[in-house]
Amino acid sequence: MLKEFRAFMLRGNVIDLAIAVVVGAAFGAVINGLVKDLITPLIAAIVGKPAFSNLTFTLHHAQFLYGAFLNSVISFVLVAAAIFYIVVVPANALAAKLKPPQSAQAPTTKKCPECLSDIPLQARRCAFCTAPVQ
Repeated sequence: MLKEFRAFMLRGNVIDLAIAVVVGAAFGAVINGLVKDLITPLIAAIVGKPAFSNLTFTLHHAQFLYGAFLNSVISFVLVAAAIFYIVVVPANALAAKLKPPQSAQAPTTKKCPECLSDIPLQARRCAFCTAPVQ
């Protein structure tokens, strides 16, 4: 059983996934810091509030911290945008360059002018409606 576990752990997929989780967590921390320390104060300065995280409202003695939620939403949007523009767009561009070009095949059929059925190019009469075809 120990050999099977070692083989499982040394497969490339598990190691790649572990590295991706660690790098993703670090990237998330950087984006959260960017939102909390730079973007949120900038937006708050424009709006006139000291900080988003301090925004709350009270309803029946329950305090709702909607400012912290706004910070989380902004962080999520920035992380998603960064992943899209840093990973997805370049990967799609690379895949498009590596994709072999599709060869344009010559058509083998044509449309019948009477019934619009597909008929072979060499046909002189439509097999469906028997109309003469040029």
